[in-house]
Amino acid sequence: MAEKTLNELPRELRMLFTKGDDALSRENFDYAITLFTQILSKEPANYEVRRKLRGAQLRKAGDGGGLFKKMWGATKSQPMVTKGQLALRNNPAEALEIAEQVLNNDPQNSFAHRIVVEAASALQMPRTAVMSLEILAGGSPKDRELAMKFANALADSGEIVRAEKILADLVASFPADQDLSLALKNISARKTMEKGGYDALAEGKGSYRDILRNKDEAVSLEQQNRQVKSEDTAERLIKEYEERLKADPNNLKLLRDLAELYTQKQKFDVALSYYERIKASDTGAGDASLDKGIADTMRRKFDYQISQIDPTAPDHADQLAKIQAEKQAYSLAECQKRVERFPTDPQIRFELGQLYFEAGKIGEAIPEFQRAQQNPHRKAKAMSYLGQCYARRNMNDLAVRTFEASLKEKLIWDDEKKEIAYNLGVTLEKMGKRDEAKHQFEEIYGVDSSFRDVSQKMDQYYGG
Repeated sequence: MAEKTLNELPRELRMLFTKGDDALSRENFDYAITLFTQILSKEPANYEVRRKLRGAQLRKAGDGGGLFKKMWGATKSQPMVTKGQLALRNNPAEALEIAEQVLNNDPQNSFAHRIVVEAASALQMPRTAVMSLEILAGGSPKDRELAMKFANALADSGEIVRAEKILADLVASFPADQDLSLALKNISARKTMEKGGYDALAEGKGSYRDILRNKDEAVSLEQQNRQVKSEDTAERLIKEYEERLKADPNNLKLLRDLAELYTQKQKFDVALSYYERIKASDTGAGDASLDKGIADTMRRKFDYQISQIDPTAPDHADQLAKIQAEKQAYSLAECQKRVERFPTDPQIRFELGQLYFEAGKIGEAIPEFQRAQQNPHRKAKAMSYLGQCYARRNMNDLAVRTFEASLKEKLIWDDEKKEIAYNLGVTLEKMGKRDEAKHQFEEIYGVDSSFRDVSQKMDQYYGG
């Protein structure tokens, strides 16, 4: 559903828009909201009308009427929010309409804005998503997941420079976050391609002559940002970058790209030598993402060694156990060092918690996941792990409360939310609370009957 302009509205709706705009200028907010909502019920893809509606909602709210009024508004709108979340599963257009009904009375409702974002994304309406993401990001400026969504939506709507700045500012605050660095790299690549004339060409403007002078650079940029490169492409890039490195031996970006390419080619020791060259530089010495890159390469080296074990060898199991133990020990020691260097980074705390959890060190994992909750991007997942830790220690009441709190952080029934609900159900079963456990499995079954063994559990509860 492509977003539309005012000129694409039928004449009678354009007349309503004029009346609504006039009412807004006279601060007759209720009437303006009514008219704009009426138009959007017939033309939901019209961005200009929705932008005017959002302005009317926010101006009507003013300062929000104080904390008590905000709390009352949030409580009153919860049934509609729930209805909108359910509608997202099958009818994003309906979910969008429901969310606007909530925002008409509570324009800062973060749950409603998240519904708008999900619905607009499903309907391919990036500028509509941007409006709500801007409000959400303003309320949570350090939420990395939200920032990446905001930047991608901005880029999709043509505001690539602004998207790049948002991610660059966040990377400066969280240098160890590889997801953020990759997102910034991808946005920068899009900007380069746009400057090269490709977007204009796709729109029927300009010509190939406008971009031929940048062709080789653009092709290389596109190829290096593909997640899966062919062997020939990787070899060509390695040769190209090594030639360029001879003339510019201190180019850290070339060194980093070569390290990544050699890792892809499974030449791990060569890749690690390039990483060490970066680390030896003045700039690389304090780069937390560099340590993460080295660790990822080492883990891939261990995985490659495992893949090379002969499955028919009589000592296959011993070889496998040996390498897996070495990988686990290395990963744990490396992550502990990063925590010592960056003790306040909740992302690294989350990684360390995972490693402790996988090693069966539940007591050590708990405080790491508790600290990791400070990262909004990892909060639900960290709470999910915490619930599992408590359950393993038979602290079942605490586990249930933690799983329930984690579920509240999840708006959409994705695999993560299904996993949390499943673990909650299993814990309730262990406590003998069969009816409450059944409710959790029913919730999962309603959206994904093939998830784990939930179908068999339903048969057990209903005697199927």
